[in-house]
Amino acid sequence: MRSGSLDPSDFDHRAHLRLAYVVLTRGEVDAATETLRSILQRYLAVHGIDPAKYHETLTRAWMLAVRHFMVLTPTCRSSEAFIEANPQLLDPRIMLSHYSSERLFSDEARAHYLSADLEPIPLHAS
Repeated sequence: MRSGSLDPSDFDHRAHLRLAYVVLTRGEVDAATETLRSILQRYLAVHGIDPAKYHETLTRAWMLAVRHFMVLTPTCRSSEAFIEANPQLLDPRIMLSHYSSERLFSDEARAHYLSADLEPIPLHAS
């Protein structure tokens, strides 16, 4: 993924979850989010995709959600096992239970992390 070798048509929600899981196995949420941000922005550049496609709030919110489910399912040893144990994460609309559409899809949320306005995402120490 760091090389940008994955075709954009294959980089779906499941691939994002797998990447988030792998990055989170290597560090705490803040550092892992920085790493993921760098990977995603580099990926967009390598594939000539508009950098405005990157969404800061979605990235961080999903990192928090993945960390939460990692805490709930600590026996998972791979991204695939993690996803199988937590199939609810495959629904990208899950964030709409935490964020109003207006907040989540705002320009401000795309550029900067905004906390959830409906239901907080559980926080865990790394």
